[in-house]
Amino acid sequence: QVQLVESGGGLVQAGGSLRLSCAASGSIFSINAMGWYRQAPGKQRDLVAGITSGGSTNYADSVKGRFTISRDNAKNTVYLQMNSLKPEDEAVYYCGANVTLTSRTGTDYWGQGAQVTVSS
Repeated sequence: QVQLVESGGGLVQAGGSLRLSCAASGSIFSINAMGWYRQAPGKQRDLVAGITSGGSTNYADSVKGRFTISRDNAKNTVYLQMNSLKPEDEAVYYCGANVTLTSRTGTDYWGQGAQVTVSS
C-alpha cells in the first residue's frame, strides 16, 4: 500500500498564506511526479501545480506568481506554498503522485484532501 498524507489546510483571510504538505510512504521504488489539484463543490478537479522527479514544474495560470511547489525527494514529500490567497482559491486540495512500486510501474495515488477556506 502507498499512502499520501496531507496537512496544512485551514481558514485564512484573503491575502493570507498557507503551506500544504504531502508525504508519501509505502513500498515505493520511485516517485515519477507529484502534484496538487483542487476541486470546489460542483467543479472539475483541476491541476494547480506539478513537479517531476527532475524538478520541472508546471502551474495553472490562475496561481502563477502566487503559489510555489517544491519537493524533498529524500522524504518523498511535496509542498505547496500559497501566498496572496483569493476567495476563488477556496477548494479541497488533493495531492497526487505517480509512483513506481516495487512490483508495478506508473500507478496513481491520491491524498485524502485538504480543505482550504478563504474569507474576505
